[in-house]
Order: sequence, then C-alpha cells, then structure tokens
Amino acid sequence: MGNQTALEGVKVIDTATLFAGPLAATVLGDFGAEVLKVEHPRGDPSRTHGYAKDGVGLWWKMLGRNKKAITLNLGKPQGQEIFKDIVRDADVVIESFRPGTFERWNLGYEELKEENPGLVFARVTGFGQFGPYKDRPGFGTLAESMSGFAHVTGQPDGPPTLPPFGLADGIAALATACAILMALRVRDATGKGQVVDLAIIEPIFTVLGPQPIVYDQLGVIQKRSGNRSVNNAPRNTYQTKDGKWVAISTSAQNIAERVMRLVGHPEYIDEPWFESGSERAKHADELDAAVQSWISERTTDEVVEAFEDANAAITPIYNIEDIMQDPHYNALNSVISVEDPELGPLKMQNVLFRLSETPGEVRWSGPRLGEHNEEVYGELGIDKERLEELKAGGVV
Repeated sequence: MGNQTALEGVKVIDTATLFAGPLAATVLGDFGAEVLKVEHPRGDPSRTHGYAKDGVGLWWKMLGRNKKAITLNLGKPQGQEIFKDIVRDADVVIESFRPGTFERWNLGYEELKEENPGLVFARVTGFGQFGPYKDRPGFGTLAESMSGFAHVTGQPDGPPTLPPFGLADGIAALATACAILMALRVRDATGKGQVVDLAIIEPIFTVLGPQPIVYDQLGVIQKRSGNRSVNNAPRNTYQTKDGKWVAISTSAQNIAERVMRLVGHPEYIDEPWFESGSERAKHADELDAAVQSWISERTTDEVVEAFEDANAAITPIYNIEDIMQDPHYNALNSVISVEDPELGPLKMQNVLFRLSETPGEVRWSGPRLGEHNEEVYGELGIDKERLEELKAGGVV
C-alpha cells in the first residue's frame, strides 16, 4: 500500500477541550486523519495544564501532535459562519461543551447536518446529552468517583483513592475514537452521518468488570483490597532486598503453582482451596507472607531472574525513568523523539499500536496557538487583511 495511512482522507475537526475529546482526535491523527484543532483565541486549557518549560506547556506537545491549530471564537456570529464553512468538507467534529452549548451557537447537529449530511458529530461530556446530571460540569475525576473506580481503589483501611492522572478521560478517549470509526463505517455504507454521544462515566464503568452482575445476582458490593485481588492470590506488590518493588499476578492456576514451588512452599498446592483463584484469595495473608519472605531476601534482579526461569509472571514496578531505560520498551520503540520548533527534540509516547500495512506516525508535536491560521483560512478565501480584521474583532 506504499505510504498510505489508515485514515487517509478523513478530516477531523477537534473543538474539544482538555483531555478526552482531544486525545481521541490525537489517536485519529496518529493514524493519518487530517486533524484541525479549533481553539478559542485564548487557547485550549491543556496548553497551560501541568508542567511547562520556558513558558511552553509540555502536555500540549503530546495532545496537540499531528494537528493543525487555528483560533476561532464560536461564540461570535462571524465565528459560527466560518465554522460552518470549515465543516462542509469535514468527516468528523469532536466537541466537549456542556449539552446545549453548540445549539446555542447555532451549531447543533441539525444545523451542521444541513451543511454536511455525512458528518459524524462526536459529543464527549461528563454525563452525556440527557438525564438529570447532563448540565453538571463533567471532569474525569467525577467519573472516576461515580463509576465505582475510586471506591474499590486503595488500601482496605484507607480512603477511596483517585488516580494521579486522567484515567477516565483516557479510557473515554479510546472509546470515542472507536465510536467515531464505527460511525464512519456506517457513513461509508449509507452516506449518512450521526451523533456519537459519549458520557465519560460510562467507558470506565465498563472496564471495571462484572460488578453489576455480581451485585445483581449475589448482592455483593466490591470492597477495597489494596494491591490484592478478590479473584486470585498471591497477587500483590512485594519489596525486594534492595528496596525496590515487584508485582506478581497468578490469574492462571499453573502460574500460582509455579510461584509457590519457587518460594519453597509447594505444600500449599495440595490444599483443596488452592485449586480456585477466588478461594486462594481468601488465604492471601499466608500466601503473601510466604512470597514476601522469599522476595525480601533477594535483590530485584535475582527475584525477576528466578521468576523468569520458573516461567512465573512478575515485573518490577517502574517509574518513568525505568521505562525510558528498559530494553523491551526500547525494542518496541514505545518512546520516540519528536523535533519541536520551540523546545527542540522531545520524548513522548509512540502511537498506540502497530498496523503492518498502514502504520501510524507522529509527524509533528503540538503546534503554537493559531499556527495554521493563515494556511487554513487562506484555503477558505480569507486573506491576511481580512484575517487581521477578524483578529481585531475577537473572532480569531
């Protein structure tokens, strides 16, 4: 297929802010979609979120990669008319404003469908487009709380624990990208676009597993179990002799047996309860004690080597420095260097997965605010003089 990309010819307009919607657009852009980032003239909040170097936001460099950036005030009538011009030859619009906002701007799906019947209109909000909470401000933190994630995360005697990063947003972004591709497939078959209504509370709720079924059938509400699992044991984090930490999983029965032989306690394997993961979980205290005792007498390298020799599942607990130095991540090329005109070479995550015939690629890092105004507006017939007038009027 030569240099063709997976999403060649797909045009995406990213008007969303912060993380879930924009990251969905990033994923599509990584695999060849032409992504146009439309920001308020003040700039997307993600430009100033988190760490900065020399006044340049670092998160934006990853989130804005492979996107062309223009400024446009959708709250102004002239901005709305220009937006409709942009939408006419687009395939996808991604937005993340509170329900009703785009309608108030005369840019709801009914209006945009008039301009472009095949448009996929992806709406990413905290609580979705309907229901009693639809007008609440929606952030990933609220989804992590409301989905049940925080309730089951943390130590048994500790507080509910939130993740230190945008987990719900990230999961929602992947779900949004998936939904858009489904809608595009339907559009290609029928010529008709549609609305993608994604509530950030739902994808994270889905990946939390069988809790609704377990509650429905058994009345069981999952409790916090720290790093242990209610499904199997031994499963925990364990400290090594040199003060580092490793994590063990024994989801498979044969792995659990290998671990107990390795740490010198094969007698547990003959116990009737050892045959079931959930029954083993009820004996986590004694199994953990046996495993921790063995691990604490050995260095991380010794522990990992012994587990690998025994074909048992283990990994050191990495920080970002460990990841950057790890030979396997290096072999996968999971971290790449991207040349940035403001900051020079930047390290960031590579694309999400490998396609053998149409691989994704990071072509450039997050651009400056309004960097592509002249190029994009020029294609719409707006010359530099008119652009200056629009700028003076607060439209761009």
